[in-house]
Amino acid sequence: MKRTKTALITGATGGIGQALCSRFARQGYRLIITGRNPARLNRLAQRLCSAYGTEIRCIGMDLSVKGTARELCARLDQMGAVVDVLVNNAGFGLGGPFVENQPEVQQQMLYVNIHTVTELCRRLLPGMMERGWGRILNVASTGSFVPGPYNGVYCASKAYVLSLSRALAEECRGTGVTVTALCPGATHTGFASRAGMESTLLFRAGVMTPAQVAAQGYQGLMKGRTVVIPGWQNQAVYLLSRIAPQRLVAHISGVIQMPRQEQGAGPCPASGEPEPHQ
Repeated sequence: MKRTKTALITGATGGIGQALCSRFARQGYRLIITGRNPARLNRLAQRLCSAYGTEIRCIGMDLSVKGTARELCARLDQMGAVVDVLVNNAGFGLGGPFVENQPEVQQQMLYVNIHTVTELCRRLLPGMMERGWGRILNVASTGSFVPGPYNGVYCASKAYVLSLSRALAEECRGTGVTVTALCPGATHTGFASRAGMESTLLFRAGVMTPAQVAAQGYQGLMKGRTVVIPGWQNQAVYLLSRIAPQRLVAHISGVIQMPRQEQGAGPCPASGEPEPHQ
């Protein structure tokens, strides 16, 4: 009897993460979902179970806290879970001038955006390679391609995710395992308000829906593509980053990510607490 494949999806309670949960459930995957809010996780699980009849396990956990990635892997071992698909979606952004960001929140962002992604890949990839099949989807950003004035630490962290994904994709060539970096641009999620970026030009034009991003991300993942850039606007950002002088790229990036207060157009919302970026 063929075993039902299992997908682990972090940052599942909103945005792109939730849309990816729906996509995998619709395809018959067994799900293990994580998020900071257990009540929201349970409501999502109930809804997906009712709609698709899939088995879902919930793990309430804040992956921006040091040590939680290791704890998550220990929980998976206790459950006897065999993870066939890893979706590293959990993460958040922090907009505004670098020198005004709260250092402790920057550290939390670096932990979830970089350390958690790395540790989960390191712990789950060997089993996939031994079994001869697996998929890893690391949610990066169009910010992976460009310097990000007024969003610098976030963009730098996502450049790491993109670089790691490309490297692992090459190392896994021929093993039956593929690694994909999903690089969305502005998306209708809680990211902009919590990162203090709702007033920026970036989030006032060409914003995609989580469902659109998830659909293209899932399709690219299953085709084994190394990088998926959903939407023509975001593909244009990538092309610009390749052909334009880097100083010009940094300047344009700064203009579209600059809070409106810095542009002389009104108050800028304060950066908030960590929120799943997708």
